[in-house]
Amino acid sequence: MKLAIFASGNGSNFQAIVEASRAGLIAAEITLLFCDKKDAYVIQRARELLIPVISFSPNDFESKALYEAEILHLLEEEQIDLVVLAGYMRIIGPTLLETFSNRLINIHPSLLPRFPGLHGIKDAFCSNVSETGVTIHYVDDGVDTGPILAQEKILIEPTDTLDSLERKIHNVEHRLYPSVLAQLIQTKQGEKSE
Repeated sequence: MKLAIFASGNGSNFQAIVEASRAGLIAAEITLLFCDKKDAYVIQRARELLIPVISFSPNDFESKALYEAEILHLLEEEQIDLVVLAGYMRIIGPTLLETFSNRLINIHPSLLPRFPGLHGIKDAFCSNVSETGVTIHYVDDGVDTGPILAQEKILIEPTDTLDSLERKIHNVEHRLYPSVLAQLIQTKQGEKSE
């Protein structure tokens, strides 16, 4: 099975997934990284890990549909089976959703449906709730509304700061995301062989 990972920033989840794949925990080949920001640190991580990088911005295109059509062309050319969003900070539009229905996976740093959107960690921290967590879900046409594959709770301690909560969430993400992907890929491969 061939995976493409989409990321926009630091790339720590990208790295965790690549390392899990290389350790044999995920039965898939990480074929490429797509990044919408040419100066994102994830690109450096990918180069160090010898993962091919494709990077261009939606600003290079006249419309979101044309931007996604170019991405779709690349994914089809590489025969990508599954797209894994790892800190990709753009809403996926219909061009990709139609072709990759039930094959687009995302991770979000809250217990969805609470605290969707860009600032899930900060929103949970500032709301004075006693727990938050990590959600892995399929992507649909809403914002963090797709069917949930897995969740893990994280207690927000009275001594937590926003930074300490972010660290706790990232630690869970780096363990949970590869594990859920491994199970999902194993299931999909089993369905193919039946």
